[in-house]
Amino acid sequence: MSVVIWSAGKLRGEGEAVATAVDHGLTVGDGVFETCGIAQGQAFALTRHLRRLHRSATGLGLAAPDEDEIRAGVAAVLAAGGLGLGRIRITVTGGPGPLGSNRAAAGSVPQTVLVLGGPAARASTVRLVRVPWVRNERSAVAGLKTTSYVENVVVLARAVAQGADEALLANTVGELCEGTGSNVFVERGGELVTPALGSGCLAGITRELLLEWAGAAGLPVREATPGELPYGVLDEVSAGTARVAITSSVRNVVPAVSLDGVAVVPGELCVAAQRLFDARVGEQIDP
Repeated sequence: MSVVIWSAGKLRGEGEAVATAVDHGLTVGDGVFETCGIAQGQAFALTRHLRRLHRSATGLGLAAPDEDEIRAGVAAVLAAGGLGLGRIRITVTGGPGPLGSNRAAAGSVPQTVLVLGGPAARASTVRLVRVPWVRNERSAVAGLKTTSYVENVVVLARAVAQGADEALLANTVGELCEGTGSNVFVERGGELVTPALGSGCLAGITRELLLEWAGAAGLPVREATPGELPYGVLDEVSAGTARVAITSSVRNVVPAVSLDGVAVVPGELCVAAQRLFDARVGEQIDP
């Protein structure tokens, strides 16, 4: 299936121009984005994704995106794409700007707003690897979902070259942080524990919902306390004394079946969380 594209109030062809060559999102990555999974023909948890888009944009110093405009674009893409869609991608950039890092004067240029729809495969398990690079929890854009994504491209390419689907990163102080496009949960001691946002990880929508839904369902899922999840906790996963799963908006909750090329067993809590999440998605499209 081809990608469905919406921009400036209407659907566009794949070969049609939708941004200028001097768009600041293209020249310096000055933009933000969200990806929603599709459930029952709708963008799942769209309100939460738009809320995070707003946080990311204002965190970069961009104007708040026009939510009504984006919702109209999402509706148009869903209607055009039909059952073949698996994900919606919303991108907002600072619009035209100088070739350097400085932006155009505030309010002098319109933002670029794109809504894309396309297919997405959803696997029930995941293969993970460790990598030598780290997240900077003190970065100016820590916790923001920006279009400056090339670091993730490089790290994910390393993972794929090693036969994996995703890589897990530490932060600069040696704590477990996140994947290139996912949050991570470690099952140990009868609990499922995820790094706190202070680690520098993204405030994932699936992560957020799993914490809420698990709490309501009585599953022992929580955020880690400071220092509780060092990167070395993955050695326990390799040894079989802990388990690991990742979460993301397209994957939902996915237990790991290998780490660094070595088979590991999906944890009971990881599987229970996966089943709980999948069931709740079927009950509520915009929780």
